[in-house]
Amino acid sequence: MLRRLPSNLVNQIAAGEVVERPASAVKELVENAIDAGSRRIAVSLKEGGRTFLSVVDDGVGMTCEELGLAVERHCTSKLPADDLSDIRTLGFRGEALPSIASVSRFTITSRPHSDRGGADTAWALAIDGGAKSEPKPAAHPAGTRVEVRDLFFATPARLKFLKEPRTESSHVADALRRLAMAHPEISFRLESEERTLLDLPMAVSLLERLAAIMGREFASNALEIDANREGFRLTGFAGLPTLNRPTGQHQYLFVNGRPVRDKLLAGAVRGAYQDFLARDRHPMVALFLEAPTELVDVNVHPAKTEVRFRDAGIVRGLIVGALRTALSAAGHRASTTVSDAALGAFRPHTGYSTPLPMGNGRPSSIPRGLAEAAMQFMAPLAEPSVRAEAPVEPVNGNIHYPLGVARAQLHETYIVAQTDQGVVIVDQHAAHERLVHERLKNQLEAEGVKRQALLLPEVVDVGEDGARRLTQRAAELADLGLVLEPFGLGAVVVRETPALLGEVDVQGLVRDLADELADMGDHLSLKEKVEEVCGTLACHTSVRAGRRLTVEEMNALLRQMEATPHSGQCNHGRPTYVELKLADIERLFGRR
Repeated sequence: MLRRLPSNLVNQIAAGEVVERPASAVKELVENAIDAGSRRIAVSLKEGGRTFLSVVDDGVGMTCEELGLAVERHCTSKLPADDLSDIRTLGFRGEALPSIASVSRFTITSRPHSDRGGADTAWALAIDGGAKSEPKPAAHPAGTRVEVRDLFFATPARLKFLKEPRTESSHVADALRRLAMAHPEISFRLESEERTLLDLPMAVSLLERLAAIMGREFASNALEIDANREGFRLTGFAGLPTLNRPTGQHQYLFVNGRPVRDKLLAGAVRGAYQDFLARDRHPMVALFLEAPTELVDVNVHPAKTEVRFRDAGIVRGLIVGALRTALSAAGHRASTTVSDAALGAFRPHTGYSTPLPMGNGRPSSIPRGLAEAAMQFMAPLAEPSVRAEAPVEPVNGNIHYPLGVARAQLHETYIVAQTDQGVVIVDQHAAHERLVHERLKNQLEAEGVKRQALLLPEVVDVGEDGARRLTQRAAELADLGLVLEPFGLGAVVVRETPALLGEVDVQGLVRDLADELADMGDHLSLKEKVEEVCGTLACHTSVRAGRRLTVEEMNALLRQMEATPHSGQCNHGRPTYVELKLADIERLFGRR
């Protein structure tokens, strides 16, 4: 028999969609505070929000009549024209307060500001598991306070899925950080068991707020993004490829000020960086997309964490294009964390946090381990394999190039160059790999890759599946300069290779390409994955570690790096060079 569900049960069902854990409740309440024009928002937790959470703001506040409506289902002030295609606020469904109140012991207290006909008295309204009381006068400054006790007491099954208080608190902090990023003009504070977990004062700029949340190293190595396309605008900051992380949790994406976890946006970021990072590394970004309200649907999911675009291609193209333009403009720059890590490797871990006291030109005390560290650092200098290749330019030569001039080659792998501010150490294989990669891409875009015929065609055994994948993509591989055809069962014969590569390990190259194609899947074209294929080609022809270079070759490599975009990192996101400033080197030896 059909029947209408009681309103309290309807609210509990809605709560199951909107309020997944304490962090969900905090997110909804803080969004309401932001929409109310707040400048200060404070959140407090006990037991991770399970037994108590509160959100206090200094927003516009509510009258007694508005307070009663606020806790009714589908009551909202945020759709003045009743148009779901024109949503300009974070909240708009009118579900959050009644849903939270239906599964907790809920109290809301509010008082309007004077510019809204402020009253002498605030009003408080209590709801216990959905049972609403009458509003009562209360003492409270202008603004609103929401208190939620015993969350999910009315739906005990949901309690079983909550984690430890510390875990739940971390989810609350993450939700608050995301909202704080989009609103640097608001101060946010989070306390748990009288401990301050988050304290973000009003920021003068977006980058200042991002630095407080993502770290100073992000702010020091972030590229500013500002691009427009067909009514969409993308702003924010993106980290250099050498500043990367093992997971994507440091990628923050926003649409019209709303934090979202959207596969389209995350995929666009991954596509923009795929030429610069290994598959298991992820960039750090904070990107803000402003979209015409009629071209984006934010009503896809009750929790409002997903969005849908009318033309996803425009959005993806804008993100990929803007990020790649910024990365190209960075030139050969690598993140400062590379040199910081190198200096940290030289410093003995002795617990000293201040410079050594100096007297008579010598340290008055030497930390334990410093002598051993110095011995290990200096020992290779005594080995015959470490040497300068030829007479080099005098020290007073031109060292004003960004990457300096070559002074030596160490272990036939690393180029040591002197700049006017310090020392640069270059990984010759990684650097040349990036240079060849960029030349391959440019050549492919301009006129197609020129090919060279092998004097003796080479047969490569790659197995039946590998041979099938390669021959199916033979036409596309030919565009990349590699001409091959099937040769018996499980093998291919290679007749031409890209001329740019010169002598190449054909066997290793073709086997690696077969593996790349297996990872791509048959549904993607090589042109869509050209960066990865070019990277594989480049890796097999680069100047290898162990090859001796003349001074002229070393300096030529340095000059090419300075003129080539993205040369600060190889195709896998590893740095191609480390720069040590003279001031930092002097600190290592106690001169500063």
